[in-house]
Amino acid sequence: MTTLGKRTGGQLIVEALKANGVSRVSCVPGESYLAVLDALYESGIETVVCRQEGGAAMMADTWGRLTGEPGICMVTRGPGATNASAGLHVARQDSIPMILFIGQVQRDAREREAFQEVEYRRAFTEFAKWVGEIDDARRIPEFVTRAFAVATSGRPGPVVLTLPEDMLVEEVEAPEAKAYTPVENHPGRKQMEKFTDLLANAKRPMFILGGTRWSEAAVASFKNFAESLKVPVGCSFRRQMLFDHTSSSYAGDVGIGINPALSKEIKESDLIVLVGARMSEMPSSGYTMLDIPYPSQTLVHVFPEAEELGRIYRPDLAICAAPEDFVGALAELKMDANPAWAERTSAMHEAYLKWSTPPKTGPGNVQMGPIMDWIEANVPEDAIFTNGAGNYATWVHRFHRFRRFNTQAAPTSGSMGYGLPAAVAAKHLFPAREVICFAGDGCFMMHGQEFITAVRYGLPIITVLVNNGTYGTIRMHQEREYPGRVSATDLVNPDFVAYAKAFGGHGELVEKTEDFGPAFERARASGKAAIIEIKLDAEAITPARTLTQIRNKS
Repeated sequence: MTTLGKRTGGQLIVEALKANGVSRVSCVPGESYLAVLDALYESGIETVVCRQEGGAAMMADTWGRLTGEPGICMVTRGPGATNASAGLHVARQDSIPMILFIGQVQRDAREREAFQEVEYRRAFTEFAKWVGEIDDARRIPEFVTRAFAVATSGRPGPVVLTLPEDMLVEEVEAPEAKAYTPVENHPGRKQMEKFTDLLANAKRPMFILGGTRWSEAAVASFKNFAESLKVPVGCSFRRQMLFDHTSSSYAGDVGIGINPALSKEIKESDLIVLVGARMSEMPSSGYTMLDIPYPSQTLVHVFPEAEELGRIYRPDLAICAAPEDFVGALAELKMDANPAWAERTSAMHEAYLKWSTPPKTGPGNVQMGPIMDWIEANVPEDAIFTNGAGNYATWVHRFHRFRRFNTQAAPTSGSMGYGLPAAVAAKHLFPAREVICFAGDGCFMMHGQEFITAVRYGLPIITVLVNNGTYGTIRMHQEREYPGRVSATDLVNPDFVAYAKAFGGHGELVEKTEDFGPAFERARASGKAAIIEIKLDAEAITPARTLTQIRNKS
């Protein structure tokens, strides 16, 4: 075991990050971890300074989401940590590898409710796979290496490490940090033989892709497999980038507001193959798509963590493997396409194309359908789309046809405010690719301050801000459950064009449908972070029904 000379705890943290390949961290600075900030000064690791800890954590989530390696976030104790918990929750529900470092009170002040003290091992247990506190600086390499392993193994997720302030300034001798060892899960030979038999005997199979631990190569390989056997494939909620929507095998999004025709096909399938997906509340339409605990369909569940297999749905075949490893095994599967599958799959794809064609008209002077048509015709295939939560997101999820892996960053947890910090992080990772953030007026203002982060680092993201003056999703539910009794859902907004310009960015206002294309082109040409504000009539609450229709139950 190699040890170097004495270093501070702060230096050891940074050395361990570098040993594990970290090149970038997001943070909001705090006095509780000044020693780490000092160690970052000449480390070669880029420190992205954010304006609110929730945004910083969501950026780290996005780095983990788009790379498969843990995104790193650093915040101070108490209010900083609780602000960051929003991003922590996203990473937990979305199975994203992330490590959150929190400055902590000094060791001799613990359990006294000292200034900004929180006992994170009690408070954050539900938010993270593991919460640890480093009491001894000599153990920093051990803790950090373990954090990387835990965050990436099995079902990925966030890890929290807390750093007592006095521990970080101690000078100690410690082992030289080494990189963590990735853990793989491979399907067994007998499992693949049984899978082959189940698929060969199925008449109405359906594959549903989701989760994490995919790669570009795995996505391409699975597409080849699906198309060669002509089986239908759906993507779980906000995981659409896992399959090319123009493929003849693509059947649609298994998420909120699912195509009724696709829902019917899933329920009538005789074989469901879940690959990487948990089939939780949103993709299962409130746990109604599959019977619990015994689905009526034969179920093959492929998931990288044994504890999830059989937790909600009892599978007929459980395969504990990451999607990438399962897809690798599929490449060796010997089987011919079933003619019955081919006809059904073709019909399902045609139903998807019809479902994903946007309407041309609607209430008000701005029509989102033609705007989505313009985006489809004028945005590159490798453009990255980010969004938070709100009815506006339906326009992306239903009508944008994702073509490539790593072109989507959106929270399956339904967290508002995610889209803008996610866009900042995505543009940091892929500066040559176009990054488009979709946001509602309510969603944008949750983390709108991170627009200045994009400006500061010269990241020309384009935010399409759909402004309908309301918390749209809640208003929709409100009109359905309490017609005409509008309460707590109306919004008063700033001038978003002026907002963009005040931050040093580019601003555009769209009040007519035909204004959108030229506004987007000007935003793109500006070379700046940009906001395109779309003034949308609140009546256009969904692509299919207006607020009045929902209120009148018509």
